[in-house]
Amino acid sequence: MSDRGNDDLGDLLRQVRVAASPFRTRLNALYEDYLPVREGRVADYIPELARADPDAFGIAVVDIKSREVFEVGSCSDLFTIQSVSKAFIHGLALEDYGRDHVLTRVGVEPTGDAFNSMIKLEGQSHRPHNPMVNAGAIATAALIKGEDSPAKLKRVLEMFSRYIGREPTIDASVYTSEKTTGHRNRAIAHLLLNFGMLPPNLDEILDLYFQQCSIMVTAKDLAVMAATLANGGVNPLSGERALAAEYVQDVLSVMFSCGMYDFSGEWLYRVGLPAKSGVGGGLTAVAPGRLGIGVFSPPLDEKGNSVRGVAVCEALSQDLGLHVFSSPETWSTPG
Repeated sequence: MSDRGNDDLGDLLRQVRVAASPFRTRLNALYEDYLPVREGRVADYIPELARADPDAFGIAVVDIKSREVFEVGSCSDLFTIQSVSKAFIHGLALEDYGRDHVLTRVGVEPTGDAFNSMIKLEGQSHRPHNPMVNAGAIATAALIKGEDSPAKLKRVLEMFSRYIGREPTIDASVYTSEKTTGHRNRAIAHLLLNFGMLPPNLDEILDLYFQQCSIMVTAKDLAVMAATLANGGVNPLSGERALAAEYVQDVLSVMFSCGMYDFSGEWLYRVGLPAKSGVGGGLTAVAPGRLGIGVFSPPLDEKGNSVRGVAVCEALSQDLGLHVFSSPETWSTPG
């Protein structure tokens, strides 16, 4: 048989194995359990986001050892990444400038405040508290290298392509909506400028921030991105390195303590995984050395996190023993 024939047979066998796996059965059950949930509201403070379908719901899991992808529901639906981008832009800034310099511009402390709070600067240093809130994310966007704005955006898109394995695009309507209505973020940027945390080219910095938030992804993309971090910065499906190994622990550490806004403490207690949510309804969670999870469901709770996404991740953490402090006796793998 030809190599192509062997490859086709291998793909077919993998599809049969995945389709028949108990884990896929469990994912289907989770999907059916949480699809009827009607709690939460679709984000509307960015007008274009209010158009999202509240019934859209997808769950994806990528096992880094078997390289199998498990999907159920709306896993190919595109939506804007929003604040999930913050964790990955933080990684790019670390690669550009290194840990010590990035720490002069943005800290790593959780705040306990809402993601878009105006009071996000540390006392004497005037740094934003962490890269996962808007103030810190804007300061981090200002660190991305490039000779001009198009070059910086090109580097951001190239970085995301390494994480997801395809060329991402930007939702122009969401970007325009964010740019037109982003008065609070502009106020935050001016506050940062006042304290010397930003250079004066605020419009360029905010444009890049609005564009990174408007990148379109799927639930599967978020699972692959999480799996890449779980795999030491190497995309387990493509084999391409997306983040230097030395900075993976930095990104995961901040996701672990700050990634779920002012719900982060309860998230750590209940789920126990580095994670990042976005108001577009996306949620990505990382089980280091094991797997990545991506969930898409637009209705959000009062903290700005996907209601179904939080519930699914808690269930998967319990099912597979994913909590970072769980006993090894509780561990299991998709299969």
